[in-house]
Amino acid sequence: MMAAYKSMLENLKRWRWTILILLAVLAVTGVVEKCMGDRCSARTVSSAFWDGDIWSSENSQRLADPYSFSHIAHGILFFGGLWFVARKLPMRHRFLLAVLIEVAWEILENSPLIINRYRAATIALGYTGDSIMNSLSDVVMMCLGFFLAACVRPWVSVVAILIMEIGCALWVRDNLTFNVIMLIHPVDAIKHWQSVGHTTP
Repeated sequence: MMAAYKSMLENLKRWRWTILILLAVLAVTGVVEKCMGDRCSARTVSSAFWDGDIWSSENSQRLADPYSFSHIAHGILFFGGLWFVARKLPMRHRFLLAVLIEVAWEILENSPLIINRYRAATIALGYTGDSIMNSLSDVVMMCLGFFLAACVRPWVSVVAILIMEIGCALWVRDNLTFNVIMLIHPVDAIKHWQSVGHTTP
């Protein structure tokens, strides 16, 4: 018991600067996105935590939504990718690289360039960008995915991604895979299938 306690303290000491840098990056990201315009529409505490309707005007405004699973998948993929290209770096350094990649995407995603691309090429016709709360939550979700991948065997990570991708495809007809495809090279058949999912009672 004492040995486990000492080990935990050692890990906390080793990661203390990493945690502080993470908090600083989140704070800076929040300020940058505030300067870009806060799109938060959550008005009550009871409704601020979750919105499961991707067609709602509140989509990407709450703390979490169906796309949170895509950001968990980001973390798993970042862990795997950085293990392949930078496995000699300490894990805390790879973690910070993953955070910076995710933050860079969050800022780009909420720029007019990507917002307009979403509106033109995907089913997110009324998308106006993430709220600051949702955007920072996405970064935290990525962190959860990264540490999940760090703690389990690779096959568990693969199964987790498959479950999230298939589950979201069946649930809301959208997921990380469809998101990437529709951003890079829109496919009319996919867009039609997703739209039918919205219009069918």
